[in-house]
Amino acid sequence: MRAAVCYEQGKPLVVEEVDLEPPEPGEVKVRLAATAICHSDIHFLVGDMPAKLPGLPGHECSGYIDEVGEGVTSVKPGDHVVMGPVSGGCGHCINCMIGLRNMCMNRRPPKVHHRTKKGEPINTMAGPVGGFAEYTVVDQYQVAKIDDDMPMDRAALLGCAVITGFGAAINRAQVKPFQSVAVMGAGGVGMNALQGSAFSGAHPVIAVDVLDSKLAAAKTFGATDTVNAAKVEDPVKAVKDLTGGRGVDYVFITVASIDAVRQGIDMAGPRGMIIVIGIVQGNLDFLRAAGFIGSEKCFTGSMMGSTRLQLDVPRYVAIYKAGRLKLDELITGRYPLDKINDAVESSKSGEALRNVIVFE
Repeated sequence: MRAAVCYEQGKPLVVEEVDLEPPEPGEVKVRLAATAICHSDIHFLVGDMPAKLPGLPGHECSGYIDEVGEGVTSVKPGDHVVMGPVSGGCGHCINCMIGLRNMCMNRRPPKVHHRTKKGEPINTMAGPVGGFAEYTVVDQYQVAKIDDDMPMDRAALLGCAVITGFGAAINRAQVKPFQSVAVMGAGGVGMNALQGSAFSGAHPVIAVDVLDSKLAAAKTFGATDTVNAAKVEDPVKAVKDLTGGRGVDYVFITVASIDAVRQGIDMAGPRGMIIVIGIVQGNLDFLRAAGFIGSEKCFTGSMMGSTRLQLDVPRYVAIYKAGRLKLDELITGRYPLDKINDAVESSKSGEALRNVIVFE
């Protein structure tokens, strides 16, 4: 089987033959159908995040169960599934029982299943999936079964972009009708935070980005207004002007930028919630308790949209099939595995919402 292996951060991936160990008890082997390129993958590929190499990125995936290990009862060979970096949870620990299945206390660390032809272990990067390969092995709690008639390239997007952005709006923030929202960053995750907010009845829904092309696309995903942060003198004032000077009830920060965090805090109105989704690197020493006490603002994070994998993914499939969730519009390009470095470079430029590696 072939995989796209990272041997050195900042260098192109190497597409080569690798070996794959069989699933152990509680694990499943999956034949990949499609893997979307997430910006988290790029953070690891370019060296923004440390990695144990050689590594195998890819975590926003769809595929078919090929083989199951001992004790697996939730899926069977032939099932269509979505995989992502969030665990579906064991269902028995305290966190799972109170509804925080994405924070399962019994989540096992990822095991090494891929090896080079020399026998060297290939570690997964940006999550436990290892989806830049024709086959992978994951824990049974890492997959969600979906309908057989769901298009698999679009299903892959449910593994990260959708559950992270849409889930942040409906699960973590629990946006309500007529509440105001600003989304900083109109990439794949940001577009889903927009459509999750619109789905919840928010108004206005404001998209903030530096590319006019993405801001135009944001209108398709539910944005009522847009702000080009590179063209206005003061993005915070521009957002506040759209809310009568008050500020918004929710700010979703989907970009890995300290400046965006600083601006997002200022964009929020009284009792506003600032939700950090992007992997922000840097010092947050500008945060001051007094600023939160007087305004009663809330600064928090969202872990993969607080997703309950086996519950939420089939729900997203259902609303997609009903025409209430946009997935087709998220895909900018489709590439074979041999062209994966072209797909990565296109994603780095910021112009692509989601490029998808298609194995079929």
